[in-house]
Amino acid sequence: MMALDNVDLKRQVKVILFDGGHRVRAHLNTLGIHVGDWLTVVERAPFHGPVLVEVNGSRLALGRGVAAKIHVDVDGDVEPLLSRAPESEAEQR
Repeated sequence: MMALDNVDLKRQVKVILFDGGHRVRAHLNTLGIHVGDWLTVVERAPFHGPVLVEVNGSRLALGRGVAAKIHVDVDGDVEPLLSRAPESEAEQR
């Protein structure tokens, strides 16, 4: 588990927890970032600028302070979400 602001570029990660108070969690939920979501780090601006992430098809710029409060799990073998084939009903049983 690591903070989102330390994740390598083009890396897909899963949100594990928010290290902040109610207002931080409410702000992130309003932006569409929830625990369990998959994020892709698209870009990090230089000089401690914002972190650009993609979540649910939308790109968002998060300040480094907020990004540091999002703890994620990095899994190197994750396939892009769009390339996953939907499971048939027979496979689910």
